[in-house]
Amino acid sequence: MEPLHEALRLIKRQSEIQTAMRRPGGIRGTEEREHFQLREALTRYPAAVNAIMEAASRMHRPLDTISIEDVERLELSSSH
Repeated sequence: MEPLHEALRLIKRQSEIQTAMRRPGGIRGTEEREHFQLREALTRYPAAVNAIMEAASRMHRPLDTISIEDVERLELSSSH
């Protein structure tokens, strides 16, 4: 899988878990372990994570609402 796609998938799953952690009752240990595993997995894609974070920042949107198209569109516009 392409790094950008994989990083975005991991970020969106991480966001789901973080949202669940804020709810009453929290999350189970399995989700907490998955959250740490996701953080570790994201370290394999530093350039993709940076591109996603930059897109979210420039668009003033949460990370989990960014799409591949958003990132690619911003990369194209900044290369011109």
